[in-house]
Amino acid sequence: MAPIPIRTVLISDSVDPRCRAVLEENGIRVTEKQNMKNDELIAEIKDYDGLVVRSATKVTADIIYAANNLKIIGRAGTGVDNVDVDAATRKGVIVMNTPSGNTISAAELTCALLMSLSRNVPQAAMSMKQGNWDRKKFMGAELYGKVLGIVGLGRIGKEVASRMQSFGMRTIGYDPITPPDVSASWGVEQMSLEQLWPQCDYITVHTPLMPSTVGLLNDETFAKCKKGVKVVNCARGGIIDEAALLRALESGQCGGAGLDVFVEEPPKDRSLVDHPNVISCPHLGASTKEAQARCGEDIALQIIDMVKGKHLVGAVNAQVLASTFSQESHQLINLGEAVGAVLQSCTASYRPYSQVQITTQGDCMKSATGYLTAAVLVGLLNHESGSCPNLVNALSIATESGIMVNQTHGMSEGAADGVCQVEILANGKSYKVRGSVRGGVPVLLELSDSVFRQPVSLSGNLLFFKASASPQLLSSVAGLLATEGVEIESFSAPTDRTGDLWYCVGVSSLLRDLGALKPLVKEAAQVVI
Repeated sequence: MAPIPIRTVLISDSVDPRCRAVLEENGIRVTEKQNMKNDELIAEIKDYDGLVVRSATKVTADIIYAANNLKIIGRAGTGVDNVDVDAATRKGVIVMNTPSGNTISAAELTCALLMSLSRNVPQAAMSMKQGNWDRKKFMGAELYGKVLGIVGLGRIGKEVASRMQSFGMRTIGYDPITPPDVSASWGVEQMSLEQLWPQCDYITVHTPLMPSTVGLLNDETFAKCKKGVKVVNCARGGIIDEAALLRALESGQCGGAGLDVFVEEPPKDRSLVDHPNVISCPHLGASTKEAQARCGEDIALQIIDMVKGKHLVGAVNAQVLASTFSQESHQLINLGEAVGAVLQSCTASYRPYSQVQITTQGDCMKSATGYLTAAVLVGLLNHESGSCPNLVNALSIATESGIMVNQTHGMSEGAADGVCQVEILANGKSYKVRGSVRGGVPVLLELSDSVFRQPVSLSGNLLFFKASASPQLLSSVAGLLATEGVEIESFSAPTDRTGDLWYCVGVSSLLRDLGALKPLVKEAAQVVI
């Protein structure tokens, strides 16, 4: 991936000073403005390349679309539910978080709540401050030998497991992504949620907040749990259905809850906060000096690494870019954009597109299919209906435009270099190009069944025309171009000599009017690459 220019960054939340220091040490101008209202941020964000936030700033679609130059939103923390990621993706803005910055702090708070639930520590401490000595009232239970269910086995879930195992707890869990053999290597037996619920004495959730996890613990799932199960949520408010939790607490089905997060923060409904079997905190998961320093520095360093073209960490909506930080990937991205641009030019009168099929061949392209597909769409959709496609949003733009995109990788057909073939369907007609990289330069091998004798270098001003082969064709075209003040710099002819075929001419400048070629050719297109 070519380095992304980030010259100015706005920090709109309280972030560790190390964040600003790292950005400024690398030549980025930083402005800090906190506690801005939505309208104020919309007015302020217009000319910034980057925005750094914590959880207080709500980065809405209105803010994103008002940002003319915005290229990255950096979240100094893990969750990005305060950012409209879909809107950012459509705008082509990278959303980046710090996936490991608050891992230890969140894990430690989770463990503290688990221990507090088992021994009623906060309630006992408050009773003591009120002058009481209620030993019997605060009878607890050992964690030793109990079963802890961990829903979400990412970084935080793993750290919680290792710590609670030291108390002699049996750790079981569920995660749709982490392979069971991986979690087993750190002592967590994976199973389905249906198997997990009835076994747990304690349950802790460590998932993102998304449609599939909203209300993950609800009336139905509480009913499947052991009577008196205790639950902890240090992840995101809403993963545990708050109304269902209150009902379970009142009935005794849930024996206690440790809550660091709520659907509404701060919660106006105090029913859970005031419940005697609930231990609550004001979203303290990442509130340690170490976590704040780590997240602030991490987001700055991640932005700098991206700007310098080193690597990409924490991009929640642009994972396809993570593999684009090598010279080879730059060449393949250039190839994809170039063949896409050629197709766009040659099919200008046949749009809209209905389907795009990208097929890669060769070992060198096996891991490139994702970003190569995005690159092809950038070239194909550029200047279409005012859209500004890039590698982040090209697939979204294509989907919203009703284009079906398919991508496959096949075995090499003996070619030393990898080959990218793109076939589009427009108004019932099919058009195809095949390209490759030769000597570090993207080249065109074939255009709609016209296979070129010599690969066409995809750079500069290119004129494509379709005509029947004849000995006078080149001289006639050259003469017409000369009268238009255009010089021929290269000429590529197809290997076949029968039927209507595509030719390519490298020219000194584009024709002012392609219609001048009408007497000589059946179709014509030109493009600058």
